[in-house]
Amino acid sequence: MLIALVGIVNLLLTILTWVIIIQVVLSWLLAFNVLNTNSNGVRAFAMAIDRITAPLYRPIRRMLPDFGGIDFSPLVILILIQVIKKLLAGVVTQYYYG
Repeated sequence: MLIALVGIVNLLLTILTWVIIIQVVLSWLLAFNVLNTNSNGVRAFAMAIDRITAPLYRPIRRMLPDFGGIDFSPLVILILIQVIKKLLAGVVTQYYYG
């Protein structure tokens, strides 16, 4: 049961990782006018991704100092996700060998 729960959490963290990566790349494409926000599909997709990631970024942005237009909150979240994954792997290892 514990292994299944850890597997589900790991899958959700992997999906969240990819959502963050997609959001970062999309923000770069929009910033450099590679994608046009006049398109309803692009705008709707960008808004949906922003709504998913904004609650994650908000507390990190409050703690980080201003870096002059560079947002490091996605990087901090990705590092935290990797730390959580390592901790979960330790739980599984402890479960098997502990």
